[in-house]
Amino acid sequence: MNIVKIMPCLDMKDGRIVKGIHFVDLKDAGDPVENAAFYEKEGADELAILDIAATLENRKSRLEWVKSVSSVITIPLTMGGGIASLEDIEMVLDAGADKISINSAAVQSPELVRRAAKAFGSEKVTVAIDARRNKEMPSGFELVVSGGTRPVDKDAIAWAKQCQELGAGVILPTSMDGDGTQAGYDLEFTKAISDVVDLPVIASGGAGKLEHFYEGVVQGGAQILLAASVFHYRIFSIREVKEYLQKKGLQVNL
Repeated sequence: MNIVKIMPCLDMKDGRIVKGIHFVDLKDAGDPVENAAFYEKEGADELAILDIAATLENRKSRLEWVKSVSSVITIPLTMGGGIASLEDIEMVLDAGADKISINSAAVQSPELVRRAAKAFGSEKVTVAIDARRNKEMPSGFELVVSGGTRPVDKDAIAWAKQCQELGAGVILPTSMDGDGTQAGYDLEFTKAISDVVDLPVIASGGAGKLEHFYEGVVQGGAQILLAASVFHYRIFSIREVKEYLQKKGLQVNL
């Protein structure tokens, strides 16, 4: 049985952590450096930073955020947002990230995934897949890019499979239907992706109760559980989540 990992996510805008619902209505949720150090102390296995406005504002990732956060943690750090070339990836890794996450740029140029995996190793390349329900798609899920603002008429599940073939090391699916709602991960979407890839899948978007984390693994097939709101607003501690999962028979690093 795989060890289940917990991954808090710092959604960043203007130097602060923000959190919204369905990718909009953003509210301030704290200081990234303070929270990063706090989460590591609490037992987080990995950490993610997402520069949520980079693609929309047509700019590169804020490297200073990576530097400041990576300087206070030792756990693996994944950075996403505004990464569109091998040069961007190199700069983000040099700034202190251990892995990068690409989304819109990968959809625009799938070859970037292959080149990134070849240049830096598959284990450093996460492909984030944002989707929304659309009955016109074979799987029922349509890929959206640019921070959830632009549907691209492409099947999200077929894209996940293609990403594995291109050399991605991790898949990070987020359902726009569940994001920030605390109503639970979109298990149907997460499972559809974990069924077609042999890679670690990160459940993301909507965790609000302890059982949601368990469902993400058992029903969604995820190995890594990402959450933001419940940790930023201190609804649960990471230790509480891990102890709950352990009691339910899952393996975690306590």
